[in-house]
Amino acid sequence: MPQRYPVTSLASLPTSGGQAFTIAGRRIAFFNVGGKIHAMDDMCPHAGAPLSDGRLNGCVVTCPWHAWDFDVTNGRMPGQNEDCLKVYPVHVTGDQVEVEV
Repeated sequence: MPQRYPVTSLASLPTSGGQAFTIAGRRIAFFNVGGKIHAMDDMCPHAGAPLSDGRLNGCVVTCPWHAWDFDVTNGRMPGQNEDCLKVYPVHVTGDQVEVEV
């Protein structure tokens, strides 16, 4: 059964990129897209690059090593129907960001 974990304050998340945290033994990347926070696995399935270090353009993050793109809202490569990365529900209460793992 999923459990909620406190992560950080909303104000501490960058608006132009990602930030990763280790939550319940998983490295999870958080992205602020237009004020909505999204969370997904931080490791690119191609070669293990930290996606939180990638370039964020709208809701798409580009892997910093080999330029693979992932939609942070659903964990998929744009134009693909297969899930690539696990996404996690995010809850914001006041300034506190929480994630369900």
